[in-house]
Amino acid sequence: MPRVDVIIPCYNYGRYLKQCVESVLTQTNVEVRVLILDDASPDDTPEIGAALVGADARVTFTRHVRNKGHLVTFNEGLEWASGDYLLLLSADDYLLPGALSRATLLMEHAPEVGFVFGRVLVEGGDGSLVPVSPFDGKAIRIGHLILSGAEFFERSGATNIVPTPTAVVRSTLQKRVGPYRLDLPHTSDLEMWLRLATHASVGFVDADQAVYRQHGANMSSAYAATMLPDIEHRKAAFDRFFSDSGELLPDADALRDRIYLKLAQSTVDRASLAFNNGNLELSDQLLQFSRSIHPRIVKSAPWLRLGIKRRIGVRGWRAISGLKRAVFERRQTAS
Repeated sequence: MPRVDVIIPCYNYGRYLKQCVESVLTQTNVEVRVLILDDASPDDTPEIGAALVGADARVTFTRHVRNKGHLVTFNEGLEWASGDYLLLLSADDYLLPGALSRATLLMEHAPEVGFVFGRVLVEGGDGSLVPVSPFDGKAIRIGHLILSGAEFFERSGATNIVPTPTAVVRSTLQKRVGPYRLDLPHTSDLEMWLRLATHASVGFVDADQAVYRQHGANMSSAYAATMLPDIEHRKAAFDRFFSDSGELLPDADALRDRIYLKLAQSTVDRASLAFNNGNLELSDQLLQFSRSIHPRIVKSAPWLRLGIKRRIGVRGWRAISGLKRAVFERRQTAS
């Protein structure tokens, strides 16, 4: 059976740790090892980790004396892994039954595939589970896929479509491409998927593979709440990727142009949303940044539409939008 080494970084997530580890240990048709990396958590993570080690010899627990940060912790786990495959699984997430078997089966039958990802369920604060597909966020069955690196780049566009708790990586490839970039604290995963895809094909398992727990303590929630930093961090990931790995890609200049144009379009969309919310300063900042990403954005339809909205003004646009909604609702009622 294939062996999967699962790295579980944990900072102040002791209350979730047992469920996370047990979701790995109960996987079928694979051999697993688990490394819990406690980044000096102030909660009861050490006690829970010790109990898990005592209950199952497949579990190892390591605790940092001082907090080193998530990327250093991730890279420590990558150095430890020596199985056929590896998975980085945050302690507040958990796997669904059969996830590792489905992922490794695809890679066992397709040696050209360097990593596999799948669908994720998002668990809200009330315990509800919402299925989310990596492709356009729609839970639509599309079947298992094997994508070339070029196809993966095209489907990803300017976004990160890989849910990290579902990403099972071939260990030999991971060792070859190296660690997470410490200078990308918020988008190192995006850059990693791009880097892996330059060296191998990418598999997609059309199944719910893991649960991503959404809560106020998520590491990314503070930065994701603001629109401009999110775009800035994504651009930094693409900048680093094309600087370091662009020469490995055929038609790298054309790919870069397409991705940066899509990122600029996404930025204009956010500028439009900020305008709708009455935040004109943020809207202006996003517009200016979109132009710095790709100058051709000023000729795009989204840019021109926002220009019309800005000339009308927030109050005028809201009045027009309210009138359009009223007309639509009347038509819906009449039909």
